[in-house]
Amino acid sequence: MTVIAVEGLEVHYKQRGRPRARFHAVDGVSFTVGEGETLGVVGESGSGKSTIGRAILGLAPVSRGHVEMPYAGRGRRARAAALQAIFQDPYSSLDAQRTIGQTLSEPLEVQRVPRAERDRRILELLERVGLPANAVERYPHEFSGGQRQRIAIARALVMDPQLVVCDEPISALDLSTQAAVLNLLQELQDEFGVAYIFVAHDLVAVRHLSDQVVVLYRGRAMEQGPAELVCETPLHPYSRALWAASPVPDPVAQRERRAGLERATAVSAAAAAPPPPDGCPFAPRCPTAADVCWSTRPSRVEAAGRALECHLFDSDSAHPDAGRGVELMGSAPGAAPAQPSAIAPRSTDGGSR
Repeated sequence: MTVIAVEGLEVHYKQRGRPRARFHAVDGVSFTVGEGETLGVVGESGSGKSTIGRAILGLAPVSRGHVEMPYAGRGRRARAAALQAIFQDPYSSLDAQRTIGQTLSEPLEVQRVPRAERDRRILELLERVGLPANAVERYPHEFSGGQRQRIAIARALVMDPQLVVCDEPISALDLSTQAAVLNLLQELQDEFGVAYIFVAHDLVAVRHLSDQVVVLYRGRAMEQGPAELVCETPLHPYSRALWAASPVPDPVAQRERRAGLERATAVSAAAAAPPPPDGCPFAPRCPTAADVCWSTRPSRVEAAGRALECHLFDSDSAHPDAGRGVELMGSAPGAAPAQPSAIAPRSTDGGSR
């Protein structure tokens, strides 16, 4: 069963001082999430990850496209019950002047759940997330960051939702607490059958929880497909750079990843150029960029079990290596990829030298 379907989602913002200009925070993203599934949305800061979550929650304007929850019911109250969120900062997401019991009880009161049922559900969820029953009488400042995030998880699940938007729920926590929260989210999903949209910037964390992954860069879906493929054998030049930027505890492997990151991104004057308005947004940083990457938006194509927006994988593109993407990028990101055709370096204004 499809819990949510997003088609051609675009979110535009006005630019200060330029009334007719629009900043495309999200630009044509589509996906579906089924019951009990997790969609990981990964990318650098400013890539549009959180904006997608905010648009789904109704906190950001949808400029174009559609967001549909077929089985959420009609009306604002029914949609609110079916759609919940866990936010990044566990310290500011809870009201400091309300007890935990009051915070968890509020959404149930809005839905007119009887008092006895509210109390029962709250105590059961607190126990399920690893907190004592007396937490209902305490205030947020009496808990650690990890405990507060567990409370936020309980608040999100108290309404028995179909979908929870997890907006970087572990980024403000230490590593050991991150692992505990990820495991808890997985256990609760298996138990309640809830679907997640898991927003993060780390491919390793996304791989742990996700069934499908969307890799975003400047609001566009660069690569999209099953988590095991996208996270373990990324193909898009940006996905490979993101993978290589993830630290590992092994110093030898870390050196290999650092070398892979240097190969996956262009180190030249072109890297400082602004993204082309009509081309690929990653072109200034891509070591395989050609003229067509600066002038034409890549088409969405299927290759090696996932969808990509890259001229390397489109056999109909004017790129010198069109259709050779899997051959060139098929090696592990830490290893040296196949040598592409000679491509003229770019100047900072996007022209050939």
